[in-house]
Amino acid sequence: MLLDSKKSYRENYDNFAWRIPEFYNIAHDVCDRHADSHNGVALIHDPGLGEVRTYTFRDIQRMANRLANLLVARGAKRGDRVMLLLSQDPFAAVGHVACWKAGLVSLPTSVLFGADSLVYRLNDSGAAFALTDSENVEKLLEAKQSAPGLREVFLIDGNTSGATNLPAELERASDRFENVKTRAEDPAFFNYTSGTTGMPKGALQAHRSMIGHLPGAEMAFDFYPEHKDTIWSPADWSWVAGLMDVLMPFWHAGCTVIGSRTKKFDPEFAFRLMKRHDVKATFLTPTTLRLMRQVAEKPTTPSLDLRVILSGGEAVGAELAEWTGKVLKAQLNEAFGQTECNLMLGNNAGLIPVRYGSIGFATPGHVVDIVDDDGQVVPRGTEGHIAVKRPDPVMFLEYWNKPQATKDKYIGDWLITGDLGVRDEDGYFWFKGRADDVITSSGYRIGPGEIEEAIARHANVAMVAVVGVPDEQRTERIKAFVVLRDGKSGDEALAEEIKSFVSERLARHEMPREIAFVDSLPITTNGKIIRRELRDKEIAAQKDRQEKSG
Repeated sequence: MLLDSKKSYRENYDNFAWRIPEFYNIAHDVCDRHADSHNGVALIHDPGLGEVRTYTFRDIQRMANRLANLLVARGAKRGDRVMLLLSQDPFAAVGHVACWKAGLVSLPTSVLFGADSLVYRLNDSGAAFALTDSENVEKLLEAKQSAPGLREVFLIDGNTSGATNLPAELERASDRFENVKTRAEDPAFFNYTSGTTGMPKGALQAHRSMIGHLPGAEMAFDFYPEHKDTIWSPADWSWVAGLMDVLMPFWHAGCTVIGSRTKKFDPEFAFRLMKRHDVKATFLTPTTLRLMRQVAEKPTTPSLDLRVILSGGEAVGAELAEWTGKVLKAQLNEAFGQTECNLMLGNNAGLIPVRYGSIGFATPGHVVDIVDDDGQVVPRGTEGHIAVKRPDPVMFLEYWNKPQATKDKYIGDWLITGDLGVRDEDGYFWFKGRADDVITSSGYRIGPGEIEEAIARHANVAMVAVVGVPDEQRTERIKAFVVLRDGKSGDEALAEEIKSFVSERLARHEMPREIAFVDSLPITTNGKIIRRELRDKEIAAQKDRQEKSG
């Protein structure tokens, strides 16, 4: 462990020192050393269809060795990129380990992407090989026609013209492989991340990123290596949250991870799965927690024995935190990070008093502050950019083949996250919203988080998203999209009641001008609300109305 649970937050932070070796390989750290020692259970794959498969660390090691040998035999050279178009599948985890063993760069990719999105990522990354399953192989093969650099597609579960049967090929490969000697600074993986402008950018991470994630994971999961917790999260392994907040940190600690290939988050299935496997730790976004709250009191919903819950991606808020502690009876720790620089803020109830709604303090090992547009640290209580100072081992190397975008990510030595926040007089950080989610109304800059928190406290509200929509008078007006609890119906009277409810809690300029009752909200596979999609639909609808009116 890098942190000491017996010391205070301040002692941990002030006495922390990074020890990054010159040579380091994630595959050895998260797999080989466990396979060669205790060989415990690494992965339990339970897709909810009756068949459950268990893999030890030695199983993962042998599968990864075979895959590494196969890729090298097919001509993969050090630094080549390998796309993993898979969700929470054993081959996704094995694929990463195999790539790192062979000095290749893994490219986790969400199965939600269509062919056009795959074409862009394949061509931009120059991926030479790809792994996928039968549900996604056709769109990958379609994308391959427009991505000449993709040499071979491996299919993990069957036979399809144009793809190679991976299990059959692995049977013929050796299960012994000598890892490439990688430096800690060598590239290991990258995820594509969308910004406010332009096409998605590939945030390239080094092998040292694994070490960089550890203090944040230890703090967020309440010193998880001490307890050898079993963990499950709906966060897909194709995103950095699922891969580096959950899967790899827990493998680093020799813990068991539960994997499940569900297409859509199902709160009732989540309860059953965590009960079945006695899950002690989990990562659940505020959105997934709200969905679970809707079914928690059903007679068929089992009780859980969770020890710790990590949440993030959006502000948790006091109301949801109180419900989590009361019903799920687990310590809730909130953390903050992004693809380019993850888990650099967080809280831990055992180290520092939690102020719900706050995203805590800088994780030991990271220098984080609030800066202005010139990169100057602003006074406490002043809103600005949440920024992280380099060098930092969890910080990305660069945006793949985009030197100008990489340069633009920094102001001096501060990495600008693109998120707005405030640091209060006691040092707590408070998230105010994405820079591109900020609503400009009547001269005010308004973050949606606080408004969403206020609306979510209404007894009839299950979920909510707030956006700014164009308004000639105010620049933007605030509109709230509300999902009601089961059995509740929305009408004008309820909309006015919610507005009044909010007006009692927030400033007048923060009160939503419009409330729309909807059946669901657009959500990523990791449970984040896609406000941009709501905003874009509103703009399109507004334009359509204007055209029809003449």
